Amino acid sequence: MTDDKRRKTRRTARCPVCNAPARRETRPFCSRRCADMDLGRWLTGAYRVPTDERPGDGPGAESDGDGSYSDNNA
Repeated sequence: MTDDKRRKTRRTARCPVCNAPARRETRPFCSRRCADMDLGRWLTGAYRVPTDERPGDGPGAESDGDGSYSDNNA
């Protein structure tokens, strides 16, 4: 495939926030504003992976023997 054909068949990356064409400077976003909006969503917990674990389950949490958990780092 020649470079000309490759350029014609290449799809334009789209911004995951607003679906506008992405710009090279802010890729994969179209602007700094959309990049900041996406970061805000991550920081507020809008993007989460569903889980069956309770808060406190996992590394650093120890059972108190009565079914409650305490944090080792406290």
